[in-house]
Amino acid sequence: MPEHASLHQQVLDQWGMAIVEGRYAPGERVALADPVTGVDASRTVAREATRVLEALGMVTVRRRMGAVVNPPQHWNAFDPRLIFWRLRSRDVAAQLHWIAQLRSAVEPMAAALAAEVSTPQQWAALTEAAITMVAQARDATGAEYLAADAAFHRTLLLASGNPMFAALGGSVEAVLRGRTAGGLMPTVADAQAVRLHCDVAAAVAAGDAAAAERAMRGIVEEADQAARAVLEGLDQA
Repeated sequence: MPEHASLHQQVLDQWGMAIVEGRYAPGERVALADPVTGVDASRTVAREATRVLEALGMVTVRRRMGAVVNPPQHWNAFDPRLIFWRLRSRDVAAQLHWIAQLRSAVEPMAAALAAEVSTPQQWAALTEAAITMVAQARDATGAEYLAADAAFHRTLLLASGNPMFAALGGSVEAVLRGRTAGGLMPTVADAQAVRLHCDVAAAVAAGDAAAAERAMRGIVEEADQAARAVLEGLDQA
């Protein structure tokens, strides 16, 4: 990665995390020489990072003031970058709960729809991802398991035939990757969770909408319970 691009990402991550954690209050200005994060960015790098934060709704650029932090209700809560920052912040428990609520509302219905409208290619992709998860279950924090898990959920949302569901694929993948990066995944995957992924794939291929919805709801509930258990363990450590 070029040095300029690397510095841009560093500044973006540090400013994003500072805003998410409340080290900048709404209405405060983000400074080039930043005492909050220790960033001392050039105007070019700061401008690029600010554009991203503005696109996320996290700041508003005002004339003669620069980037001013917006209240959280203006932020793009579905953006993978914002989700990733929240999963690294003190709000990790809340973020996991919010995404679990979203997934509970969307993914079971997506599975039922996929059983009705998905293509043979999508059945095959779901099955392949589930088989890889089975094969890599003893290395659930490894790259292959994570890639298969992300592919499974992206494919399922796309296979629903609902473009609004499909657009949530990046958000769900960000949660899966953020959980792993934050040490919130067990090294060995839960056997029931892996089996449920296989059940969803089989039900979708069989055109059984009720079974697909039921298995997918089990996946989402297990993921929420597992994340809560890990967080409780960290709190007690």
